[in-house]
Amino acid sequence: NYTRVWIPDPEDVWRAAEIIKDYKEGEPILYLKLEDETPLEYRIGPKDNALPFLRNPDILVGENDLTALSYLHEPAVLHNLKVRFTESNHIYTYCGIVLVAINPYEQLQIYGEEVINAYSGQNMGDMDPHIFAVAEEAYKQMARDERNQSIIVSGESGAGKTVSAKYAMRFFATVGGSANDTNVEEKVLASSPIMEAIGNAKTTRNDNSSRFGKYIQIGFDRSYHIIGANMRTYLLEKSRVVFQAEDERNYHIFYQLCASASLPEFKDLALSNAEDFIFTSQGENIFIEGVNDAEDFEKTREAFTLLGVNDSNQSSIFRIIASILHLGNVEICSERDGDSCHILKNDPHLAHFCQLLGVELEQMEHWLCHRKLVTTSETYVKNMSRKQAANARDALAKHIYAHMFDWIVEYVNKSLHTSSKQHSFIGVLDIYGFETFEINSFEQFCINYANEKLQQQFNQHVFKLEQEEYMKEQIPWTLIDFYDNQPCIDVIEAKLGILDLLDEECKVPKGTDQNWCQKLFDRLSSSVHFQKPRMSNTSFIVIHFADKVEYQCDGFLEKNRDTVYEEQINILKASKFQLMADLFQDTNKDSSISTSSSSKSSRVNVRASKPTPKVPNKEHRKTVGHQFRSSLQLLMETLNATTPHYVRCIKPNDEKEAFSFESRRAVQQLRACGVLETIRISAAGYPSRWTYPDFFNRYRVLMKKSDMTIGDKKLVCRNLLETLVKDPDKFQFGKTKIFFRAGQVAYLEKLRADKFRSACIKIQKTVRGWLQRVRYQKIRKSAINLQRYGRGYMARRYAEQLRLTRAALIFQKQYRMVRERRDYLRVRQAVVTIQYNKWFLVSAIYLPSPPPQFLLHHKAMMIQKHVRGWLTRRKFRRARNAAITIQCAYRRMRAKRELKQLKIEARSAQHLKKLNTGMENKIVQLQRKMDDQTNDLKTQNEHLVVAKASLGSEVNKLQKELEMMRSRQGDGSQLTSLQDELEKLRAELQEAHTHMKKLEEKHSNEKMGLEQVRYQSLKGSASQSVGRVQAELDEERQRYQNLLREFSRLEQRYDNLQEAKVCFQPGHKRNNSTQSSLESDSNYPSISTSELGDTDDAIQVVEEMGVEKAAMDIGVFMKLQKRVRELEQERKRLQVNLEKMEDQVNCKVGPCLSLRQELESENKKLKNDLNELRKAIADRASQNSSSNELQDGYNLLLGQLKAANEELEVRKEEVLILRTEIVSAAHQKEETTNQIVTSDWGYLNEDGELGLAYQGLKQVARLLEAQLQSQARKHEDELAAFNTQIELLKDDIEKKQEMLNHTMSLSPEAQVEYSVQQEITRLTNDNLVRTLQPPTPYTLIHIIILFIMSQKDLKELVEKLEKNERKLKKQLRIYMKKVPDMEGERAKPQLTRQVTVQRREKDFEGMLEYYKEDEALLVKTLITDMKPNAVSATVPCLPAYILFMCIRHADYINDDQKVHSLLTSTINAIKKVLKKNNNDFEMTSFWLANTSRLLHCLKQYSGDEAFMTQNTAKQNEHCLKNFDLAEYRQVLSDLSIQIYQQLIKVAEHMMQPMIVSAMLESESIPSLAGVKPMGYRNRSSSMDGEGPGSYTLEALIRQLGQFHSVMGEHGLDPEIAGQVIRQLFYSINAVTLNNLLLRKDVCSWSTGMQLRYNISQMEEWLRGKNLHQSGAVVNIEPVIQAAQLLQVKKKTSQDAEAICSLCTSLTMQQIVKILNLYTPLNEFEERVTVSFIRNIQNRLQDRNDVPMLLVDTKHTFPVLFPYTPSALSLETLHIPANLSLDFLTRV
Repeated sequence: NYTRVWIPDPEDVWRAAEIIKDYKEGEPILYLKLEDETPLEYRIGPKDNALPFLRNPDILVGENDLTALSYLHEPAVLHNLKVRFTESNHIYTYCGIVLVAINPYEQLQIYGEEVINAYSGQNMGDMDPHIFAVAEEAYKQMARDERNQSIIVSGESGAGKTVSAKYAMRFFATVGGSANDTNVEEKVLASSPIMEAIGNAKTTRNDNSSRFGKYIQIGFDRSYHIIGANMRTYLLEKSRVVFQAEDERNYHIFYQLCASASLPEFKDLALSNAEDFIFTSQGENIFIEGVNDAEDFEKTREAFTLLGVNDSNQSSIFRIIASILHLGNVEICSERDGDSCHILKNDPHLAHFCQLLGVELEQMEHWLCHRKLVTTSETYVKNMSRKQAANARDALAKHIYAHMFDWIVEYVNKSLHTSSKQHSFIGVLDIYGFETFEINSFEQFCINYANEKLQQQFNQHVFKLEQEEYMKEQIPWTLIDFYDNQPCIDVIEAKLGILDLLDEECKVPKGTDQNWCQKLFDRLSSSVHFQKPRMSNTSFIVIHFADKVEYQCDGFLEKNRDTVYEEQINILKASKFQLMADLFQDTNKDSSISTSSSSKSSRVNVRASKPTPKVPNKEHRKTVGHQFRSSLQLLMETLNATTPHYVRCIKPNDEKEAFSFESRRAVQQLRACGVLETIRISAAGYPSRWTYPDFFNRYRVLMKKSDMTIGDKKLVCRNLLETLVKDPDKFQFGKTKIFFRAGQVAYLEKLRADKFRSACIKIQKTVRGWLQRVRYQKIRKSAINLQRYGRGYMARRYAEQLRLTRAALIFQKQYRMVRERRDYLRVRQAVVTIQYNKWFLVSAIYLPSPPPQFLLHHKAMMIQKHVRGWLTRRKFRRARNAAITIQCAYRRMRAKRELKQLKIEARSAQHLKKLNTGMENKIVQLQRKMDDQTNDLKTQNEHLVVAKASLGSEVNKLQKELEMMRSRQGDGSQLTSLQDELEKLRAELQEAHTHMKKLEEKHSNEKMGLEQVRYQSLKGSASQSVGRVQAELDEERQRYQNLLREFSRLEQRYDNLQEAKVCFQPGHKRNNSTQSSLESDSNYPSISTSELGDTDDAIQVVEEMGVEKAAMDIGVFMKLQKRVRELEQERKRLQVNLEKMEDQVNCKVGPCLSLRQELESENKKLKNDLNELRKAIADRASQNSSSNELQDGYNLLLGQLKAANEELEVRKEEVLILRTEIVSAAHQKEETTNQIVTSDWGYLNEDGELGLAYQGLKQVARLLEAQLQSQARKHEDELAAFNTQIELLKDDIEKKQEMLNHTMSLSPEAQVEYSVQQEITRLTNDNLVRTLQPPTPYTLIHIIILFIMSQKDLKELVEKLEKNERKLKKQLRIYMKKVPDMEGERAKPQLTRQVTVQRREKDFEGMLEYYKEDEALLVKTLITDMKPNAVSATVPCLPAYILFMCIRHADYINDDQKVHSLLTSTINAIKKVLKKNNNDFEMTSFWLANTSRLLHCLKQYSGDEAFMTQNTAKQNEHCLKNFDLAEYRQVLSDLSIQIYQQLIKVAEHMMQPMIVSAMLESESIPSLAGVKPMGYRNRSSSMDGEGPGSYTLEALIRQLGQFHSVMGEHGLDPEIAGQVIRQLFYSINAVTLNNLLLRKDVCSWSTGMQLRYNISQMEEWLRGKNLHQSGAVVNIEPVIQAAQLLQVKKKTSQDAEAICSLCTSLTMQQIVKILNLYTPLNEFEERVTVSFIRNIQNRLQDRNDVPMLLVDTKHTFPVLFPYTPSALSLETLHIPANLSLDFLTRV
């Protein structure tokens, strides 16, 4: 009872029903209920129906592998395919080793490159079924087993065979792309549009039906890269060239050419619309909906060009195609006798045909209507009837097209052929499926024959795999009976079979189709696979493996012969066009199929049989049937030598409706393609297979508690099965799997469901009892509470009544008392009143005045009245004051809040926008108003000026009249009146001036307001444009980094080509030196150039002098140069201090300046005396000495000394002059600036500029600058600097005094030697240091050259010295007299000083010096041989700092070649190291940190103010002086981006195998996920038993932590490390989400819970590493929403609305895909209904999502390297000894 079954149905093939009454064996009727609740009596019996098939549990419905179903039969397979296709929109399903592909008739977004990347490297059973999974399985098995593979794609027309084969080849082209730049994979893909154009056509079933079969072999080398391809074609449908059925088309190329006939290059073809040609208009519909033939033709031409078909050959191909169209329009007219015919004169189509093919018109016209007969004795020409001529014309057209088709295939093979050795290949067979029509002819017979052969090979392969599986698991092997179609094949191809009899009948001169059919009846009637139709003698029936097919015999012989008259072919051979002539040179070439052999390097050498010798008789050629049988035999040999993979394409309906499934059509194809046979073979053995862990996890609920304690899971499974399944034949135990017979898994599922059901009943019983007890207790407690409250209420009411009664009595008593008392008091008052009035009347009558008591009482009442009024008023005032105080406080608080809010709004951008609303119009209005007022003001000013002038003239006139009047009359009154008028006019004038000033002030105020408004508007617009600029900057950065990545890829490809070129060059070749290699690798121009001097001349002089003498002199100057380097730091420090104190010397230290001037003058005087003394001593020594060599040396040094002194004096004067000019120029500039600022202020303000703000900023800047300068010029530094300078001068004087004393005490010879030594020292201290200063720097080479050149002038110096001998002697005497005076003036302690002075501690300037020849060693030590752990304990990025210090020194000495060479060598060496360690994360991270640090150093010390804001004063001193390395900074920035991209690539490669296992498969929450039946599908996985160990979430987080710690140890900037983590989290999200979208087994509630927990752990890790602000969490938001989608309810419309509002980061396709994949873990959980998914789709229609299913795993965010200056001082850097950098010298 309640068992669900399948029953046959005439419309739906199979229909679901349910048994409603228990059935007993032998009963004739089975009582059923259909799904629509209709009862049904199903008869059972030998004559009626067998027992119906059982239905699978709902948990197995929708399984992605049909063999995983518990009940394997036709209705179960059909229902599973229908559910997956219509409800889940899954077009692919596994059936064991077969991939069933259903044509959706809709473009699906499941074939992009991201999908290829998702399937690449995955096992076949791990992902959802897909054509890419089959292709990946073939690719992996080829690499693992080193065995050739084949993918056999079959199906009827319109099922999608061509598309499936195309996608398989696209997968191979993407995964196994060529290793070099030959682009073979592109050529392989380019062959598809060509073959579709010339071999595909529109049929009634398919718009792009392949009318030929093809087998493409894609060759691979040992690295499994594509190196070439080869194509073989089978049975082109030539008849389509001349005939098309209704609503069908000819081959696409004809319509494409007609659609492009208007192009200029096709004018000569004389083509027009396709409707004008018979061969293209017979189908009456020349268009295909949604197809543009002109655009497809352009793609075809591009494919021809890519495959190397030149324009000439393309033109010839198009000429041949056009000629075929014209040939079809040649009109043949019949003669009157009916046995002959002719062609109309001047037939334009025949003329075009002959012109296009370059043949003779008359000959072709003749032989189209005649034929030649050859007999043994004679040859004669015979006329042909109109029908025969038309048939011959059509045969010629078919023959031309077939030969052109073969030529194109051969050319494609030549283009795809390679000279490299082929190691293995993968073949893709796209061949027609089993066909049966109302009228079946020779083509259908050949197609079905090929499918019989393929089905036989398929059955044998499936049987073999079953056998291998059983032997592998070591279970008993029993023979499985399967259908063998060899008898049917024998009927077709055996001796005296159908093909043999057909060839024999073709050899008969007058053989006919009827005679051949009769022979078939006579010979084959005894075969069970051959039948004769009852109603026809011209047809026969062959019982194929799929169905019975009736073939009509008409046309078999003609199509098998493929007759073309030799005379017509001979005309074509004589064509003027080479291509046309070449097509028909081989007369024995196959006419219908191309059997081009496979490449020579194939492991299976498949070749066509050797052609027979050419014979003149055409009847001896091979027939089409014989050729097809031979090529098919070769194909089967190839397939048998490879490992096949099967793709069966199914056409779901004939109307081409998207996702519409017709069961009748599907069952026909399933039976025909062998899927059901696979099911039957599997069901005959043990179709269901479970691994022991999966079985244990699934069915452990059926075990006892004692069984759970056993550690061996295999033993537990054995005990359980032996307990549950009594029949031992129903299961077998293998090594790793348990094998079950059909139906046993369903039985176990029933037991499991019963166990769950009983457990649920027990839980429900307990819970319901508990609920009832809780309810009873609540009711009892409520009743008790009600009773308690009721009794209390009644008691309270009784008590209240008693209280009221008592109160009533009291009220009555009191009321009666009050009433009586009131009456008494009223009577008493009346009495008293009467008495009082009576007394008052008497007193008034009889007494003279009122009594005093009455007056006192009256006064008291008045006082009380006023006091009470005063108290009330005081109380009122206090209350009023308090209220006012509270109101003030409250209003103050409200005002403060409003003020704070207004301040916030004033600072907000929204407020500025509100303020600026309409501001432009206001500005324009104010500007116009201001202009009007300005004009009015100017007019009024002009009027005032005129009035003033007129008033002045009137005043003058009046004054003159007044004087005249005074002189005449002297009338005082008239004078007074005139004075009054004058005062009145003056007052009016003053009032006019005041009004003018007011107008000016008003004008200026309005102008300021206008400027303020304009400033606010500009500020608002600037803030709005910041966002746009930032977005554009991000886009530009992304585009730039993509270009950089492409450049890196091209550079890598160039390097690979160079290496390959070197490897293939013959002979021995010497490697370049390190320097030359670095120079050759340089791709960057020199930054700046400078030359040292005439080095060649210096070398020539050295050669002239001799090596020994030059070496001696050079050694001396090398010592001098070393001393120069030691003293350079001290000189530089003193120079800096001197420059700092230049401005304040005169005003603060006047006495010191005078002292300094005196000392300088005295020092100069002493130097002159010393020079004279030395000259005199030298003369005297030269006279007494007999050594010419000593004299020469002394004279030489003396000449150098003189030249150096002169040069020194000149330089000092130049320095003083320049210093004076700089100071005066600075003062003048400052004054000029102040004047300009003062004068320009009014101008700026007048022009409407923001002068006020600018002036204020300048004043603030001046103030800050003054403060900084005042702080920098402290008194301690000033005093220390001057004291140091005074000490140096004193030391200089003391040294000279001591030298003089010491010199006088020596002998003449010793004086000469001592003088030489002192001159060398003085040259070192005074002269050579100056030569390193600008503007005339002297290098060591300059000094050597001067030294050598001075020796040439030695004789001239001697002569000059002899002339001045007397003068020197005289000066010597004078100097000797001055010595005692100077000794007396000196203090005694100064005379006791030591001659030698201790050298001070050197201050290093953060530079490292090295020699040019040590550059290669420096690069090798710091880069090439550097290991990260060698500098792990030192300063991070130490190599970068060392390299920059070397660059600084090269910049310091102004050596641009050294800078260029070092930077170029560094960049190239880093590239080589990264190329060598391209999979080492630590090395890549190390050099990313060092490269970015070197880039930051070049910025920090560049001297640009933008990079110097965070520098210390010492770091600013270390800035580069001579070179601008901005170009190298850009190069290093590009290199850093490339290293970053390599780092991301390495990290993603290391994490790739861990992501899916850690995020989706590992059980972070133990025992949460249930196990779905997987069964048979994993069996064909190429990695079965060889897969890597599973990874846990902890392993993934540990890997991320390792990445982060390595980057931190190497000193990588935290911002860059955050960007790396962000990119890695994006990769985790992409891989996880893609696998979730492609795997049905992980789309469940438990996986959502597990995934959400894993994500929370990763978020916790981010927070622990302080990376939660890096944007990584945003990148995993899609996975978070996917996990939530798996967990939420999916039933009602409210749930749909919640899902739409929740999943904002997922696209509509992704949401629908997850809902379709969602799988309940057991039967208690409901599936997502189709209506709910449609509801989701309708709600998401308004979204503007990109139509994307999978996430792009190769997307990389643009990296940004923020500028992070270093706080490290270069002079404090310590270089460890283990680096072996002893050749570097600190400077």
